[in-house]
Order: sequence, then structure tokens, then C-alpha cells
Amino acid sequence: GYQPCDPQIICNRVNHVQTCLEELEELAAKRRKELEDSRQLWTFFQEMEEAEAWIREKEKILAAKSCGRDLSSVMTLTNKHKTMLGELGNRRALLHQTMKKGEKILAKKSFSSVGIQEKMREVCLRWKKLEEITGLHQQRLEDAMNFFQFSAETDDLVAWLQDMYRIVSSDDFGHDDYSSQALLRKHRAVVDEVEKHRGAVMSLRKQLALLAPDHRQGVDVQIRVVEVEQLYGEVAEVAVLRTQWLQDALAVYRMFSEVHACEVWVDEKEQWLEKMEVPEELDEVEVVQHRFESLDQEMNSVMGRILDVNQVVQQLVDGGHPSSDEVRSCQDHLNSRYGPKVDL
Repeated sequence: GYQPCDPQIICNRVNHVQTCLEELEELAAKRRKELEDSRQLWTFFQEMEEAEAWIREKEKILAAKSCGRDLSSVMTLTNKHKTMLGELGNRRALLHQTMKKGEKILAKKSFSSVGIQEKMREVCLRWKKLEEITGLHQQRLEDAMNFFQFSAETDDLVAWLQDMYRIVSSDDFGHDDYSSQALLRKHRAVVDEVEKHRGAVMSLRKQLALLAPDHRQGVDVQIRVVEVEQLYGEVAEVAVLRTQWLQDALAVYRMFSEVHACEVWVDEKEQWLEKMEVPEELDEVEVVQHRFESLDQEMNSVMGRILDVNQVVQQLVDGGHPSSDEVRSCQDHLNSRYGPKVDL
């Protein structure tokens, strides 16, 4: 009793299965798309959460950071801040990519845009605030760096001026003509160095004006600048005085040397005159007479040297030289030995 199936029934069932398979494929594709969209959405939110956590961490670090206590600590903090700026740049690029993902999700309109837009706006505001805080902290570090560099340069200048003051206030003026000349040459080199530093001292107030208000308005730093200016003035003043003292010492030693030379000449001529005997021969008389003529010329020359000595002595005395009494005594001794030819 077998009867074959109607071919139409088979075709209908095959078509039905094909239709069901196509519907299943459509549902699978739709489900896959929905899952992919969901994965992208939660990946977006996860990356945004990570960005917020990173921002909060850096905000805490910046809030707790000081600007250092000296030049060394400021330089260390500045280097760390540069490292953080590099991290900030990397994180900015990542955040920019995440924002693009959020824009693509919004463009698909698969989910509600309220939460996505709110998250993007919130993170953008926090990021902008972080960049502002970072910029402010960098400015504070730069201000601190300028201040401590100014302080270090000022301290170096003070130390140098103190050394110069010890040098220019020395009471060593030499013990003879040669040593006084050597000291005077060294002192003139010191005076040149002091003069070269005048510009650095005079520019302190300009440098102070360039500092941040909270640094330049400090009482201590303003007092420090005044102290440096006063110290430089004292060094320059004492340097001028020492120049005069060394010149006076040199003049005295040269005067003593000249006096000694004149006295040696007088001693030699006195000994010759005391030992001289009147010759009996005419030829010898002529020789002696010739020597007396030469002596007269030498006396005129020595007379000029003694007059110069008297002039130098008078200048030293009129200038209030501290060795005026000793100089006067030496002058009187020389004049008394040379005789009445000296016109005082």
C-alpha cells in the first residue's frame, strides 16, 4: 500500500527549512552585532573609568607636591615633573582614542546617548582641570627655580665680596720698594675684578623684580639685596683707600731709598775730604782741583735729588701720611748732613 509523497510537500518543507535558517542567521548576526556594540560600550566606559582613576591619582600627587627647599630639591622635582608631562602626553593620546570610540558609539545610536555624553563631558572637564593644575605647578616650579638660582648667585656674590674685603683690608703694605710695587700690582688686579663685578651687583634689583611676587616681596630677600649693595660699596671704598695707602708706602720706601743713596754719597765725599791732603806737586794739585770741580757738579746733581726728596716729604706730610713723623725725621737728618745749601 506504499504511495510516494507529493513533491510539492517536499518543496514546501525544504523552503520552510531554508527560511528558518535564514531567519536564524539574521538573528545570529543581529545578536553578534548587539554583543559587539555592548562590548564596545563597556570597553569605552572601562577606559573612561581608567582615565578618571589616572586623573585622580595625578591630582593627588600635584596637590601634595611642594616646590622644594633649595636649588637641588627644585631641580629634582622639575625632572620628576618633566617625566609626568611625558606620561600626560601619552595619556592624552589614549583619551583622545577613547573619545573617538564614544563618538562612534553615539553615531550608531544603539544605546542611550545620555550616559555616554555625560561621561565624556565629565572626563573632559576633569582632564582640562588636570592640565590647568599641571601648568600652575610647572609655573610654581619655574618660579622656585628662578628664586633659588637668584639666592645661590647672591650667596656666591656675598662670599666673593667677603673674600675681597679681607684682601683689600690687609695691613700688609710691603717692607721695601720692591715688595710695595708687587703688592700694588696685585691690588690693581683686585680692583679691576671688583669693578667687573659692579654690573652684577647693580643688576640684582632688576633680577629681583623679575621674580614671582611671593618671592620678590619677601623681607629677607630684599634685605639680602641691600646687604650685598652695602658690602660692595664697602669693598670698593676700602679698595680705593688701600690703593692710596700702597702708593703712600711706595712713595715712602722710594724716598727712604733716595735718602739712603744721598747719604751714601755724602759719606763717601766726607771720608774723601777728611783723608785728602794738600799736594806739594803742581800736577797733583791740578788733579785735586779737577776732582773738586767734578765734586761741585756732583753736588749740584745731588742737590736736585735732595730737593725732590723734600718735595715728596712735603706732599706726604700735607696728605696726612701715617708715617709723617718718621718721614720728617729722615728729611731733617738728610738736610742737616748736606748742609746749608739746601733751601728749605
